[in-house]
Amino acid sequence: MIKKNNSPYLNPYRHAGTEFLKRLLWDLNFESFRSRKKISKIKDKYIGKKAVIICNGPSLLKTDFSLLENVFTFGLNKINLLFDKTDFRPSCIVSVNKFVIEQNKDFYNQTIIPLFLDNRSIKHIQTRENIIFIHSAGYSKFARDCSMSIYEGATVTFVALQIAFHMGFSNVALVGCDHNFVTKGEPNKVVTSEDKDPNHFDPNYFAGGVKWQLPDLAKSEASYRMAGDNYIAAGRSIFNATEGGQLELFERKSLKEFVSI
Repeated sequence: MIKKNNSPYLNPYRHAGTEFLKRLLWDLNFESFRSRKKISKIKDKYIGKKAVIICNGPSLLKTDFSLLENVFTFGLNKINLLFDKTDFRPSCIVSVNKFVIEQNKDFYNQTIIPLFLDNRSIKHIQTRENIIFIHSAGYSKFARDCSMSIYEGATVTFVALQIAFHMGFSNVALVGCDHNFVTKGEPNKVVTSEDKDPNHFDPNYFAGGVKWQLPDLAKSEASYRMAGDNYIAAGRSIFNATEGGQLELFERKSLKEFVSI
């Protein structure tokens, strides 16, 4: 969210000081050390392997999850709302948005699925062996090593792409990444949901008067471009295996094609 600042100039010292203080306060928490140790252990663990990031757009319901039986998968945010529709379960789940984490905390506090959660969620989430808390920094950079900090880039999909790179995956595909929202408005604005959610795979995703942030598709696209550049520079690839949608930055492959390469 863009914060209002009445100062007529940019102050890099103020920004750097704020970032330093946030990082220092997190490092004084023992969970910071424990999470950094856990995420460091999985650095480059899956070199040469493929992974699929399960995004949350309406097109996700067109996905043939049987194709993912032997593929490492990153579920995002409220992917658990899919669990009553399929036997599919992701290899791990990534979530960094404060509204999502607050609304989905009951699931996060009981699941045994490995979780990557924003460190600020520690006030809602009980620390357990299957949880890695990740620190978000405010400057725009793709983290090839996520053991210190990551950049959120206006979309949890970008966070998952950084974690997948950190873990060593060579080929990553996106499914359910529609990159399009029916609900329009000022990017990042906090709004109250309607009775049903037309923007995600489940009508109850953001529904019934809960708070959520309107998407920043331009900033998300810039983040995707940054991710693509870093993957290409490292000799790796990102593909879009979404059924339809409006994200055209990555080469498209069907999910069946991707899992067979």
